[in-house]
Amino acid sequence: MKGADQGNHPRRKASKPTKPGVGLPLVLVLGACAGKPVPPPPPEPVLPEVSAPGGAPAPLAGAALDERVEGLLRRMTLEEKAGQLAQYSQGVPTGPGTGRGDHEDMARTGAVGAFLNVVGARETNRLQRIAVEQSRLRIPLLFGFDVIHGHRTLFPVPLGMASSFDPALVEQAMRVAAEEAAADGVRWVFSPMVDIARDARWGRIVEGSGEDPYLGAAMARAYVRGYQGASLAEPTSVAASVKHFAAYGAAEAGRDYHAVDMSDVNLRQVYLRPYQAAVEAGAATVMTSFNTLNGVPATANPYLLTEILRKEWGFQGFVVSDWNAIQELVNHGTALDGAAAARQALTAGVEMDMEGNLYAPELPALVRAGKLSEAQVDEAVRRVLRVKFALGLFEKPYAEQTAVPATVSPEKRALARRVAEASMVLLKNEGPVLPLGPSVRKVALVGPLADSGVDMMGPWAGRGEAREHVTLRAALERRLKGGLVYAKGTDFLSRSTQGFEEAVRAAASADVVIAALGEEAWSMTGEAASRTSLGLPGNQEQLLAALAATGKPVVLVLFNGHPLTLQGAQAQARAIVEAWYPGIEAGPALANLLWGEVNFSARLPVSLPRSVGQVPLYYNALGTGRPAGAADLTRPPTGTSDKYISRYIDEQNTPLYPFGYGLSYTTFGFSPPTLSAKGLKALEVSRQGQAALQVKTQVRNTGPVAGTVVAQLYVRVRGASTAQPVRQLAGFERVRLAPGEAREVVFPLGFQELSFLNARSERVVEPGTLYEVWVGDSSDATAHVEFTME
Repeated sequence: MKGADQGNHPRRKASKPTKPGVGLPLVLVLGACAGKPVPPPPPEPVLPEVSAPGGAPAPLAGAALDERVEGLLRRMTLEEKAGQLAQYSQGVPTGPGTGRGDHEDMARTGAVGAFLNVVGARETNRLQRIAVEQSRLRIPLLFGFDVIHGHRTLFPVPLGMASSFDPALVEQAMRVAAEEAAADGVRWVFSPMVDIARDARWGRIVEGSGEDPYLGAAMARAYVRGYQGASLAEPTSVAASVKHFAAYGAAEAGRDYHAVDMSDVNLRQVYLRPYQAAVEAGAATVMTSFNTLNGVPATANPYLLTEILRKEWGFQGFVVSDWNAIQELVNHGTALDGAAAARQALTAGVEMDMEGNLYAPELPALVRAGKLSEAQVDEAVRRVLRVKFALGLFEKPYAEQTAVPATVSPEKRALARRVAEASMVLLKNEGPVLPLGPSVRKVALVGPLADSGVDMMGPWAGRGEAREHVTLRAALERRLKGGLVYAKGTDFLSRSTQGFEEAVRAAASADVVIAALGEEAWSMTGEAASRTSLGLPGNQEQLLAALAATGKPVVLVLFNGHPLTLQGAQAQARAIVEAWYPGIEAGPALANLLWGEVNFSARLPVSLPRSVGQVPLYYNALGTGRPAGAADLTRPPTGTSDKYISRYIDEQNTPLYPFGYGLSYTTFGFSPPTLSAKGLKALEVSRQGQAALQVKTQVRNTGPVAGTVVAQLYVRVRGASTAQPVRQLAGFERVRLAPGEAREVVFPLGFQELSFLNARSERVVEPGTLYEVWVGDSSDATAHVEFTME
């Protein structure tokens, strides 16, 4: 997506898109004799308010709303309509743009409908006052911003929050983000990013929920509900923008902005599901992606934007391009110039042009030339106005200019800490070395991420303040008093070993070593940050080996946005914690987990590869006609039986750590699953959402301390008309248990979980199929049962 102010970030850029609009015929009113334009008439009165009955969310369609929209449309000139479809940025770009800087004049003349990167009630109100009090029709502006994982209070990055497998907690966090953004004058957020990502090289994998469509859909709903609340008209609610539509996460070779080519079945069965879930949750807007999909740019793709989004899913909101994406149709080669690009995008179903500066100048000319109909422009404007009405902007256009708190409140910090604790995955715990106990009196803390508040923020840091982020060093100094020794050791991309001596000396003097390693957030992850190597950058792995050579137990804490290859690190560290970028309470959350005051409960939302050569790697792949089976893949093939199978000759097929995996300070057991029926009839499996079957399992805490396990349900369909994945997540539940406690977990299986796409892209259940079901605490679950579909 676009750039944004990345918070008070000394190394970060800001940015956002812009858009022009469309309108009805331009009418120049001339003075009778002088031949000079007559001054514009005074602003017209605001139309009567539309309210939703009983406190229901303000609708994006309905007779009352339509009456307001049509009444306003009838009074708009073509240029004013085009202005409603234009968005411009006040900030540093994330790519080439052709936007404008005369923001006040645009607001005064109705030449703009939305801004991005205009943040802060004073500034949004200043521009809004010009639009509402000085423009002819008093149409309010819409202010958008990248609120990706928080606004002032930064929570873990989305990939981290997905690790919680706790949509309710994510929804709670995003409600805080919405309240903070709205108080800052922002009523539109460019989130959630719901792109399924299976290629760890892609930099933007950090912004989404990982590789699985079921988990991705659950998280998409949570974000939308958190942002939009019970009603868009509430002053603390913001309009969500689901992005990037569609399949942006499948960019070839993991290279940002690259082409995507896939079957319609794969598109619908995997990649579209989170977008659809977000739309069904009521998302007010959708953002297009930069990529081509099967040769057609997503920003000019009527199959995506009209056939699927509007006709199939019934989407009522508006579509915005990503930053300058309409202009980039020329680079894609589908448009010869800006006018052609504007026509293609509007015709396909893009209502707002972000920072491309094409709709405003080109659409009126295209209408007059007969290359676009005025009705097409009107429909685009209708959709934009509906969202503005639904947000209550015509009634309450201004943000309340209350004093902004000097610091993040203790209550918000407590929630951020809780989310961070639920998002960090314990990958390894040999010994176990964790949790750290009273015998640990001196800790050596080493690494470039041990004391970097700016990196705890992660990419897309909103209005977060680096100085407010508690680092691991700060938290441990508070906890250990004089028992902490710190050495940076190296930098992110350094090849110098100059700092190793100090780090090794610190390690040798300590009872345990904590190595805080990983990727620099702003430069190595996020947009335009794809990597061909997924190991620890620079000489960090060499530093880790030097620390391990002291003989002291090393706990590796990873701060990163890409899923990393950790085979070398795994050999050196006694314990490994995947912390992602945890946000404002990074240090305290980590300390609570490392000392066992809070138990680890997070699970991986992605598969961690052994080697970059395995990428793309994901658990829910299709099977092959020559599966590896029980062959020993740890060595090269020696004969026909272990050669002519689907394998690598120099690496295993499996990930180092699978999807859904995560350790705890306790252990859990799952009973063999049981079914509420031995079989099902295909005709009786309702499409209405009712459970056709229940899968039951008993989960028991078999260890010494209380803990939370993510119970997971996986399904495979055999005998179907099309090949299906070897496993697919079909349910999950967080279960908290005391030592020795057991609880029955019931997973419903309905049409959504049991159906699949046939060769005609129809979602079906088919008689004569066999369903395999597994329950456990990762995608490697072994407790198993089967049933047939009759």
